[in-house]
Amino acid sequence: MFLGVFDLPWWGAVAVALGLTHVTIAAVTIFLHRHQAHRALEMHPVVSHFFRFWLWLTTGMVTKEWAAVHRKHHAHCETPADPHSPQVLGIRKVLWQGAEVYRREARNPETLEKYGHGTPDDWLERHVYGKHTVVGIGLMLTIDLVLFGPIGLSIWGVQMLWIPLTAAGVINGIGHYWGYRNFSCNDASTNIVPWGILIGGEELHNNHHAYGTSAKLSSKWYEFDIGWLYIRILSVLHLATVKKVAPKIRWTAAKPVVDLATLHAVITHRYDVMTKFARSVKKTYRDELEKLAARLPDLHDKGLKGLMPKLLHLEAKTLAEAEKTKLLELIGHSSVLQTVYTMRQELTALWERSSASKEQLLKQLQDWCLRAEGSGIDALRDFSRKLRCYA
Repeated sequence: MFLGVFDLPWWGAVAVALGLTHVTIAAVTIFLHRHQAHRALEMHPVVSHFFRFWLWLTTGMVTKEWAAVHRKHHAHCETPADPHSPQVLGIRKVLWQGAEVYRREARNPETLEKYGHGTPDDWLERHVYGKHTVVGIGLMLTIDLVLFGPIGLSIWGVQMLWIPLTAAGVINGIGHYWGYRNFSCNDASTNIVPWGILIGGEELHNNHHAYGTSAKLSSKWYEFDIGWLYIRILSVLHLATVKKVAPKIRWTAAKPVVDLATLHAVITHRYDVMTKFARSVKKTYRDELEKLAARLPDLHDKGLKGLMPKLLHLEAKTLAEAEKTKLLELIGHSSVLQTVYTMRQELTALWERSSASKEQLLKQLQDWCLRAEGSGIDALRDFSRKLRCYA
């Protein structure tokens, strides 16, 4: 029996399978995600084309389709128009059928037309990579069988399953359902673990949604993004140029009144601002809900207490109609909840009013701070003082 060019022991086959899938993961996170979808870095044509060729062999994914679906996900995150939100479709659907969900959206011509701009459109893309996706996968199978013999079929199977399971399932599913959050984005994105190794750094998904155009996905000192390590190596070799990373937060002594510099810092670091706001008012929310539970025994039965995480992290526009109704019922029972929630919505409106001048926005922020400090709610007062420390 032909055992292939390399007769591998079982552990050798495992090592080869993991190594080959890791190259695919690097191609997805560096080329498809950070380079193509978000333009966070530029890449040397040789490296860029290697990734395109490798993805053709190992996934059959078309660059334009992947970038378009991902950009649409960011544009409509956690809404019915989001191609793969577990908050809308359910975690089981996205986790176990994520690849099917992706393929369905990738066949949508409107999605490709609106969100697929700027992706490769050369002869190879039109006549080989985009047109004959099955050929690449078949070629990879042939290579695995020739190099490793019958065990090559198992190695190929792992290669074919790895991205649909980890990227389409785990990242798109669990990455919007379970984990920890550094930033209170207007979505449900989470960091799955602080060590972005197995999926190339994509585990740090909440960080990515906070700063979508950043080439670096790690944020805290204990987080590790192996995709960023590879990008730095390519940069040293002059094979890649980083265009943007997340800005660093700087602090100063609390100013008596917020100024334009404070306004600029607050808008730049808006997701960090909202994270600190959520942490500041969390105890206030909890205490107020306990008071309401004592007064209103049916509060838990109606599922109102379960809205607390969404009160802290999500915009009203991202909630389903039934949840909005429950939310209005909840805050209607408490002037404190009403005030804190309204103040949160007003604060986020600062960076959504693109038509307002900076002077108008500054006046609104100054007024917000005055009302927060005069609200009689300790959490709002303390947060307003913290807000005046952003530099």
